[in-house]
Amino acid sequence: MSVPATEAVTAQPAMNGMLGAGATSSSSEDKQMFLELMVAQLRYQDPMNPTDSSAFLAQTAQFNALEQMTKVAEASATGLSMQMAFGASGLVGKDVTYLTSEGTSATGQVSGVTFSSDGPLLDIGGTSIPLAQIQSVVQAAAAAAPTAPAPTTQASASDD
Repeated sequence: MSVPATEAVTAQPAMNGMLGAGATSSSSEDKQMFLELMVAQLRYQDPMNPTDSSAFLAQTAQFNALEQMTKVAEASATGLSMQMAFGASGLVGKDVTYLTSEGTSATGQVSGVTFSSDGPLLDIGGTSIPLAQIQSVVQAAAAAAPTAPAPTTQASASDD
């Protein structure tokens, strides 16, 4: 497709593809592409009808806002995974009711936690159960601790 020298070139179709739902490139590549498109738009604009500079500022502001929202979303996801890890670790030693793969409920004591890419897996009776399948948590029954005899003190006699 050729573009006559008197027709303005806009980056809008390329921006729509870049910011669409299927975008898979990294943020730095997106920013580089955006800057290249902006420079091309400036280079090939009609000298008799230049593009309004406020449009460039608006596009830059929108791109920066998108970039910041992406960073916030990534930080939120990291925080959520850390919170899940701490929550799962706090279940060690507790009795839980969980949903089995057959769809029935079972009860057991959490003896450990394994962290996978899918989230925390609780070790219950030698079986790995995803944290999302936990239905209830109760404090494990305390085992009877051996009772130690109370220490005795001897009075010492002093020679006066």
